[in-house]
Amino acid sequence: MPLSEQEQRLLDEMERHLMNKDADVVSAPRDGQTLSYRNIVYGTVLVLVGLGGLIVGVSSGLIAVGVLAFVAMVGGVVLAATPARRASGSDSPRADRAPSTGAKKATGSSSFMDRMNDRWDRRQGER
Repeated sequence: MPLSEQEQRLLDEMERHLMNKDADVVSAPRDGQTLSYRNIVYGTVLVLVGLGGLIVGVSSGLIAVGVLAFVAMVGGVVLAATPARRASGSDSPRADRAPSTGAKKATGSSSFMDRMNDRWDRRQGER
């Protein structure tokens, strides 16, 4: 059964709206947080170890081992889904070497562009 003209326009409009929204979601960064490959690997290993422990606990009848293994599996999933930690500007060794020429110090809360502008200003001040 073909769609009426109004239904087809509505469907096209919904499709355009969805494509625009999806493009925004895909291209938008998640507050500078990305998943860490290391966390994913460690989390996966922890889930596999927990799965093995769960099988051992259930087959041997040791409920405590099964419960601990399940907790390890949940911890592995949480670890794998945890975004990478970014060092704040005060923890980085470069923050101590920054010249105090009145330019703003790079902090973890400043954006990438702010830090780049500060570096540019410092370079231009050296000339």
